[in-house]
Amino acid sequence: MITPDAALARCHDLVDLARSMGADAADAAARASASESVSVRLGKLEEVERSESEEIGLRVFVGRRSASISTSDFAPEGLRALAERAVEMARLAPEDPYGGLAPADALFSGDAPDLQLNDGAEPGPTDLRAAALATEDAARAVAGVTNSNGGGAAAARSVFGLVTSSGFARAHVGGSHTLSASVVAGEGSEKQTDYAYRTQRHLADLPAPEGIGREAGERAVRKVGSGSLPSGKMPVVFDPRVGGGILGHLLGAMSAPAIARKASFLIGREDEQLFDTGITIAEDPHRLRGLRSRHYDGEGVLSCPRALVEQGKVTGWMTNVASAAQLDLGLTGHASRGAGGSPGIAPANVFMHAGALSVAELIADIEDGVFVTDLFGQGVNLVTGDYSRGASGLRIRNGELAGPVAEITIAGTLPEMFRALVPADDLAFERGIDVPTFRIDGMSVAGE
Repeated sequence: MITPDAALARCHDLVDLARSMGADAADAAARASASESVSVRLGKLEEVERSESEEIGLRVFVGRRSASISTSDFAPEGLRALAERAVEMARLAPEDPYGGLAPADALFSGDAPDLQLNDGAEPGPTDLRAAALATEDAARAVAGVTNSNGGGAAAARSVFGLVTSSGFARAHVGGSHTLSASVVAGEGSEKQTDYAYRTQRHLADLPAPEGIGREAGERAVRKVGSGSLPSGKMPVVFDPRVGGGILGHLLGAMSAPAIARKASFLIGREDEQLFDTGITIAEDPHRLRGLRSRHYDGEGVLSCPRALVEQGKVTGWMTNVASAAQLDLGLTGHASRGAGGSPGIAPANVFMHAGALSVAELIADIEDGVFVTDLFGQGVNLVTGDYSRGASGLRIRNGELAGPVAEITIAGTLPEMFRALVPADDLAFERGIDVPTFRIDGMSVAGE
C-alpha cells in the first residue's frame, strides 16, 4: 500500500500538472486501504480475504468552471493523462458561482498532535481466525441459540493525502480492528437472528470476543416468541444501537448543502427550541482513537470541537466551501472528500450528552410502551421531517421490560420527537455517532 509520503508526492505531481496545463486552481486527494478479514461458521473456517485499493482524484478550476476525475493508475503517464482530461473537461463545464478551494487563512496549519488513529498492529490470519472463533463460540454458547450466521474478525489500514494549490499538503494514516458475530435463536417459524460487533482504532481497546459473542446470542434469544401490541400513542425508548440513527437525521438536516437546496426540515427553525434546554449535542474531532477523529476536513479546513446543539437549539449549519459561499456563511471544517467528485459533508465524533436518569429510572413510570432495538425501512423525509419506520424490540409494561415485539411501525415528526426526547445516563463511545438510551413520549405505534 502507498505510504503517506508517496501519496503526498503523487498529489503534488497532479496539482502541478494541472496548473501547467492551464488550471487556475486544483486539489488532489489520494486514498489507499488494505484490509484482512477471516470469517468462520459453526466452528469452521469460511473465508480468508485480503484486499487492497489505491485511488487518486483531481479537481481543477478554470475560471468558475470545474471538473473532477479519478484513477487508480499512479504511473506518471497515467497522472499526466488524468490532468489533461480534467482540464479539458473543466473548460467545457458550466460556470459555478460557488465552487472553489478553501482560502489559505482557513486551512489547518502548524503541528498536528498524534490522535492515535493507528496502533501499527497487523494480526495475521491465524490470530484473526482465533478471535472470530472465540466470538462465535461465545454466541453459540448462549442458551437458546440454535444456529449461526458466523463470526468474523478484521483489521484494516488506510492512508489519505490531500494537496491544494492554495497551500495545503497533509497526509495521515488510520487503522481499525473489528469483531462480530451473528446467530439464530429459536426453531421453525420462531427463528430469530441478531448480531453484535465492535470496531476500535486500537486492537487493545476491543472488548473481549466472549463479551461480543454473548451480546449477539442474548439479543437473538430475547427476540424469540415475538408478538405485537395494540396500536396507539405511547412512549418509545431507543436502544443506543438504533438511537444514533435519529441523531443522524438531525445531522443530515443540518448539512449546509441541504439547507441551500431547500431540502431540510430545519429551515426556519434556527432559533427554535428544538430540544429540551438540557440537551447538548457535541462534536469532538480531536478525540484520541476516535473512529471519526481528524485535524482537518476534506478541503484542508481546520476541524474544531464544538456544540452542534446547545441548550436545545442548533448552533448553525455544517458547511463546505461551496455551501458556505452559497449561504454566505463561514467554513466549519465539515467537508468530506473521496478521491473523486465534489466534497460533501461529514461530521466527526458526534455525541449526545448523557442525562441524569439510569435506564431503569427512565422507563420506571411507563405503563405501556416499546423499547426499540431494531429499525427497518427508509420512511424518513428530511424535507418535511416526517418519520415512519418498521421496528422491533421489547414491550415495556409497568416500568419493566416484558416480552419481545415485532412487526410494528413507529411514527411521528422529527421536530416533535426532538422536543420530547429525554436521555438516560448510559452514553458509551462506540460508533462515531453516539447517544445514550433515550425516551420519546407520544409516538404513534401501529401494531395489531
